[in-house]
Amino acid sequence: MTLDSGNITQMLSELTGGNRAVVDAIMPVVYNQMHQMAERQLRRERADHTLNATALIHEAYVKLVGQEKVNWQNRAHFMSVAAMAMRRILINYAKSRMAEKRGGGNALATFNEEFHTRQAKAEELIDLDEALSNLAVFSQRQARVVELSFFGGLTHEEIAEVLKVSVPTVHRDWRLAKAWLSAQLNEDEEPR
Repeated sequence: MTLDSGNITQMLSELTGGNRAVVDAIMPVVYNQMHQMAERQLRRERADHTLNATALIHEAYVKLVGQEKVNWQNRAHFMSVAAMAMRRILINYAKSRMAEKRGGGNALATFNEEFHTRQAKAEELIDLDEALSNLAVFSQRQARVVELSFFGGLTHEEIAEVLKVSVPTVHRDWRLAKAWLSAQLNEDEEPR
C-alpha cells in the first residue's frame, strides 16, 4: 500500500472510532516514514546507543496505536505525535543512562546548527528537553517547531503542514526558538 493521505486519514478515523483491526493495516503504510524519522534522530545519538531505529519505531508505534482518547485527524497529525513519542522515548533513555553514570560531569550545550546535526550526549538531550519545556511556556508553537525538526526530523514544509501555518512562519519560529534555546543553554554554563 502506498503512503496516501486519504488512506491514512480513513484508517486513522477508523482507529479513533475503536476499530482495533485497522492497527495492523496502518503500520505498513507509515513504517517507511517513521523509519526515516527514527534514523534521522538516531544519527544524532551516540554511536553505541542501545536503541536502534526499528526498536524506536516499535516503541513509538505501540504508544501511538494504544492511545484510546486521541482523535486522529490525518497523516500529518499522526507523524507529529510520532515525533513527540520518539522524543519522550529518547529522553527517557538518556535519563536512564545518566542515572547509571552518576558522578559523570555534565556536558553543557549550546543550541545551534552544529548541535542539531552532530551526535548528542545524553546530558545534552536532557538539557535540551528541559529548555524546550521552558520555551513551551512562552511559545508552544516555537517549541513544537524545534521538536518536530530536531526530534522528528521533519522539514520546514512538513512542519508548516502539521502546524497549519506558512513556511515563512516556521522559518521565523525556528530562528527565534534557536536564539532563545541558545541563550537558555548558555545561561546554564555560567557558574552560580
